[in-house]
Amino acid sequence: MSAVCINARFQVQALTGVQRFATEITAALTAIWPEDREKLRLLKPSGGGVRGQLWEQIALPIAAGDGVLVNLGNTAPMLRGRQVVVIHDAGPAAQPEAYGWKFRQWYRLMQGALFAGRSRIVTVSAFARDELARLHGVAPASIAVLGEGAEHILRPAPVPGIIAAHGLEAGRFVLVVGSLAAHKNLPALGATARMLAARGIALVITGGLAANVFSGGAPLPSPARYIGRVDDGELRALYAAAACFVFPSRYEGFGLPAVEAMACGCPVVASRAASLPEVCGDAAAFCDPADPGDIARVVALVLDSPGRAAELRERGRARVAETTWRRAAERLRDVILEVEACR
Repeated sequence: MSAVCINARFQVQALTGVQRFATEITAALTAIWPEDREKLRLLKPSGGGVRGQLWEQIALPIAAGDGVLVNLGNTAPMLRGRQVVVIHDAGPAAQPEAYGWKFRQWYRLMQGALFAGRSRIVTVSAFARDELARLHGVAPASIAVLGEGAEHILRPAPVPGIIAAHGLEAGRFVLVVGSLAAHKNLPALGATARMLAARGIALVITGGLAANVFSGGAPLPSPARYIGRVDDGELRALYAAAACFVFPSRYEGFGLPAVEAMACGCPVVASRAASLPEVCGDAAAFCDPADPGDIARVVALVLDSPGRAAELRERGRARVAETTWRRAAERLRDVILEVEACR
């Protein structure tokens, strides 16, 4: 068997959902790889050499040689054969208002070349598969689906000090994990924030609120408590102490925060959009992301119905037991071996 080279550019990038996926599935893949593990290599930009897209398009394929190249974060060398590419969603095309125009044009060019070439395309949900197939004019069956996992959020011990540090009380706040990207739909939580404030309950928002490649940020909900980025132990404590987790996103290829919340026993209110009904199944209460009043209504229903909240906790834990990084890595390993066998 030839070498399998993982594009580890994600290791020099800030941690977001895509980098989380790449980190966790690389660890899981390494753990289940056949005995000739030395053939599994991680390639990343060096400290003083070329970086970014230039490294990925030129230096990476040279370093990979004739091995199978595995790309986990939406991008890959355009002219490379014998490679697997994980494309998480069709966001730049489906939600153009959420991305800068240069970013959209680059993704359109690069991913068009990847679909037209000999790359084996993989994604993380049936929803994302169907979106990508429609956009690029390929058969859905030609795109493999891996799924994701949530067990990473249970790895670190919870850090309960985060609750008191922000003047919060367990069971007296509703948690949101999001960013300024337009499709995350945070402004739609205004009615929810006001409803909660009238009950003496805080709306707590954590995550990166810097614009970076995203555009279209709108006024954020008020009143709300913005606590910025937190580490995994702090996030686990927040999930576990929240009265519920609300995820109003209009577009997700998978929706990792929803399954993280389920793993921590937090009832989930999710939008009835994109991949979220598929990923959450019967383990979430669903709302209309285009109707701020409906989001507030469903959150209030969960808060006012202890039996419903307990049912969501139980169903959430059962749901995430079926969704693991090991299972996703096993599917990815099979795809890699298919590419290797086609040599």
